[in-house]
Amino acid sequence: MCGIVGYVGPKSSLEVLLGGLRRLEYRGYDSAGVSIIAPGGQLETRKKAGKLDNLIAEITSHPLPIANIGIGHTRWATHGAPTDGNAHPHLGGPTSKLSLIHNGIIENFSELKAELLALGTKFNSETDSEVAAHLIAREFDKTGDLPTAFANVVQRLHGAFTILVIHEDQPDVVLAARRNAPLVIGLGDGENFLGSDVAAFVEHTKRAISVGQDEIVILRADSIEIRTFDGVPVIPVEFTVDWDASAASKGGWSSFMAKEIADQPQAVADTLMGRLNSDGSVRLSEIDGLSADDILNIDRIIMVACGTASYACDVAKYAIEKYSRIPVQVELSHEFRYRDPIVTKNTLIVAVSQSGETMDTLMATRYAKEQGAKVLAICNTQGATLARESDAVIYTHAGPEVAVASTKALTAQITAGFLLALFLGAGRKQLATDELHGLGRQLLKMPALVTEVINNLDLARQLGKDMANAKSVLFLGRNVGFPIAMEGALKLKELAYIHAEGFAAGELKHGPIALIEEGQPVIVIVPSQRDADSLHPKVISNIQEIRARGAKVIAVAEAGDTEVAQYAEHVIYVPKSQSMFAPILTVIPLQVFALELSTAKGLDVDQPRNLAKSVTVE
Repeated sequence: MCGIVGYVGPKSSLEVLLGGLRRLEYRGYDSAGVSIIAPGGQLETRKKAGKLDNLIAEITSHPLPIANIGIGHTRWATHGAPTDGNAHPHLGGPTSKLSLIHNGIIENFSELKAELLALGTKFNSETDSEVAAHLIAREFDKTGDLPTAFANVVQRLHGAFTILVIHEDQPDVVLAARRNAPLVIGLGDGENFLGSDVAAFVEHTKRAISVGQDEIVILRADSIEIRTFDGVPVIPVEFTVDWDASAASKGGWSSFMAKEIADQPQAVADTLMGRLNSDGSVRLSEIDGLSADDILNIDRIIMVACGTASYACDVAKYAIEKYSRIPVQVELSHEFRYRDPIVTKNTLIVAVSQSGETMDTLMATRYAKEQGAKVLAICNTQGATLARESDAVIYTHAGPEVAVASTKALTAQITAGFLLALFLGAGRKQLATDELHGLGRQLLKMPALVTEVINNLDLARQLGKDMANAKSVLFLGRNVGFPIAMEGALKLKELAYIHAEGFAAGELKHGPIALIEEGQPVIVIVPSQRDADSLHPKVISNIQEIRARGAKVIAVAEAGDTEVAQYAEHVIYVPKSQSMFAPILTVIPLQVFALELSTAKGLDVDQPRNLAKSVTVE
């Protein structure tokens, strides 16, 4: 959610902060602000509601002095409306010498605020964050040592937070603390950085350290100290960021989403790279944390995720059950741990999150580990909390995904799910070697097939433009097409702000057919005709049923399917593939349809209203 940047070093801190905040815009935000400490020791703050350009305009009108230390923030409102006053940074103490930024929610802010009010503290915002600023300022006045004061306060805070602090009286240090919210350190030459993720500083350095749970960072230009909230020193583990700043730029595309849709052949290829041999055999060395006995003893898999990632899990469920014969259930992370689920040491939890910082998913996996289960993460972000806290991780290697609405992360997650299905099938000897290798070779073809889809999307684009005035769109699918129908509906809701629903086509007669009226647009994911047990005839019957009631049908079907063309107004064809793997192809026209419809309405496809890229609070 909120974007956080911290810097200390020889460069202009304002330039570093604004550049980092610009690269963090994808996280979603409603206000922005910065604080710097000038060489003379004067703290200066500027903040504005709205987009980053509003803040830049404010700084242009009221310039800041050159400085070499500072903190910056983009806020996604939780406590208090998105106003100038509620924007971060927040100042603490009667002399306002301390500046604080915060990502997350302080759950016990109400009682802490009451304590401060009783002491006569005056508040300038409605936020929970300002409470922490005043507490730390008061504690510093008592102790005279900023790290001590900082540690004393963060131990009192409940909830999820990343907090950064600077103070006029100690103008060479940025303090940071992390609990249940992401924080990464960037290591430079005579300079150091902090960020919500590596995008904040990747322009300046690729050397990074992930900050662990309940850890404090003391950051100076020439040193980094990490300790626990209790003061125990932490030995940092450095990693190298495997992409550069240019990967997070539009590169000439009209939007980040358009670029990321076009990135999908590479995202799928990179997810497969090194994991599928040319003969189709699977190699997943990353999950050595799961032994052969662990795999044989799995009696159930629970996949936990939110939003688009949950639909990737729904697709993977079909493949894992078919190829490994392990029962799989898919759970929304935010529901999972609150219903007292049955989890044992033989349950494998597969947690899927692009950012690896989705709070609901993190809390679900922590609960599962407490019950003795093994956790396997599917994640796109190096050093993410989910990856570090899991027993094993499959990185999707899709590169930075900046647009809030997920595209290439989804197809990479689906690809990773298929790899896992084949790996488990082989490990449990449920697949003959020839069948396993044949499936692997089919999966190796997917990047080329994705390229073919992307090169033939003119009809999907035109339909999106033509339907800009649609008030509602329904999506139907069966088997692996069902989660793709739900994902298509989600994309339209996210981007175009219109009613859209995805249904299992077989459920149509059990209620949803009542929604069909003259002119109702319905997009149908049509299964292949080529399988012996194909559901194709049943879906064709569904199309006939809704056509008879006036629906306007758009079909997404396999190349060569001439039958569906007899019943649908429009058919978007995708290449023939192994039918289990078809979701990687059929979802792409739905992404483009939503993109074009939203663009035709004049909406911001990269930053839809009210949404954040990484949801780091429950």
